[in-house]
Amino acid sequence: MSLQGKHALITGSSRGIGKGIALKLAEKGVKVAINYHQNKAAANDTVMRVREQGSDGFIVQADVSRPEDIRRMFNEVQAAFGRLDIFVSNALGELFTYYRPPLELTPEQWDKAVDSQAKAFLVGAQEAANLIGNGGRIVAITYRPGALTGGWQHYIAQGSAKAALESLVRYFAVALASRGITVNAISPGVTEESVLNSLPQDVQGRMRAWHLAGWTPMGRLGTPADIGNAVALLSSEEAGWITGQVIAVDGGASLMNPDSPLEIQRG
Repeated sequence: MSLQGKHALITGSSRGIGKGIALKLAEKGVKVAINYHQNKAAANDTVMRVREQGSDGFIVQADVSRPEDIRRMFNEVQAAFGRLDIFVSNALGELFTYYRPPLELTPEQWDKAVDSQAKAFLVGAQEAANLIGNGGRIVAITYRPGALTGGWQHYIAQGSAKAALESLVRYFAVALASRGITVNAISPGVTEESVLNSLPQDVQGRMRAWHLAGWTPMGRLGTPADIGNAVALLSSEEAGWITGQVIAVDGGASLMNPDSPLEIQRG
């Protein structure tokens, strides 16, 4: 499964899951464009880590909620790399600016969520299609529980935007199939060093305890490296027959039944 000599752009890759993806691809020999919004120091640190893996890359600033920024970002990637093989749409946006329950969410907050997720993927995938050659890879990072359920009330804007993103993945998979370009989404479970760490400490503690008690069958939370491994797999030549899919990378958490107590499910 060689990715040596490939070129990738990963949005939101200065920290967290995006950084884990960048480092894993760099380990496989991929040159990486590290996108950041505000934290330039973190982006530079990620590039340094990429070089420690024996690869190379550069940083590119862009606010993915702004289509003009996305287009400029792809122009910079083209100027630096000449081509692109892998595009990963990962940037989360400013979640807590639209982290509101249904009866309080404003249209402006709704727009922020959609702009940073669904619209960002729409524009990013269109730009990537112009730059990626035949056989390239496009991967979106989603959160399928938020797109399919309604219990996490404050997640309505992000969950709805992720549902739209997943729909776009399927449409683009068909549109680009004739060129051998695959388009897939990865749905991480609860992951360390991600948005989890920005939640209040008591919320973090409860979520960790819940998953370690059995909700994640493999007995731990995910890591950015776990998600990076999944992106590397989907980016490989061997994954060329997989497209239009949302793949759970969650240690089995999505297999558990919310209708039954864990002690019944686990025996």
